[in-house]
Amino acid sequence: MTNPKLKSVTKSSQNSNVIVRRKPAAAVKTAYSLAEREEIFRRFSIQRPEPRGELEHTNPFTLVVAVALSAQATDAGVNKATRALFKIADTPQKMLDLGEEKVREYIKTIGLYRNKAKNVIALSQMLVDEFGGKVPETREELVRLPGVGRKTANVVLSMAFGQATMAVDTHIFRIANRIRLAPGKTPDEVEDRLMKVVPKQYLYHAHHWLILHGRYTCKARRPECERCVIADICKSPEKSSDIPAPLVELPPQVIGEAVE
Repeated sequence: MTNPKLKSVTKSSQNSNVIVRRKPAAAVKTAYSLAEREEIFRRFSIQRPEPRGELEHTNPFTLVVAVALSAQATDAGVNKATRALFKIADTPQKMLDLGEEKVREYIKTIGLYRNKAKNVIALSQMLVDEFGGKVPETREELVRLPGVGRKTANVVLSMAFGQATMAVDTHIFRIANRIRLAPGKTPDEVEDRLMKVVPKQYLYHAHHWLILHGRYTCKARRPECERCVIADICKSPEKSSDIPAPLVELPPQVIGEAVE
């Protein structure tokens, strides 16, 4: 006799009945309820209504170059090196005309500058040869460019083309794990979880809010919980305060003078 309490799908065959049990959908890993997540990002949106990336650039091409150069370097350091470079080479063809040796001279204060100069020339050549000198607008095409990984592609898609992406850098990776918002072992895992747990209405600006929160408040060495607007909601075992900082709009960002 069939057990009436068994919730399953039964398929008949000549020799047996096969019972297929449907697995429940896996819950997204986060320590926060939807209401708590909405409140976290609501407060971030009041602090910084229009958050921006802190790499100086003038167009999608200079943004690609700046983000590629920022690997294992600070935004402030990249900005200092690229100000003069972008004045004379703000298109792929102009960068090619400048040449690898001169590019090295402009960016020699940045870590791994020799390899990065080689990548800048190589990606400029690919843009000219395969994309008519224009930066492509899909992740699949962007990651083909030399020196451009998934994080760089996500930054470009967001900042240059207005797409909602999650560029997981060291700050976001640390924050997602430290406060248990979207814990993961790899940047890709954290990215996937954040895209699911961040409320849709806040997704477009979310990666900038998290980066800036990690850069200026929830710092790597010692989180400044006394300056945190989500201290009462935060579930980090490291936090030192449950009292949120006053929720006020912060002064406008000064791009180019970021403190790392």
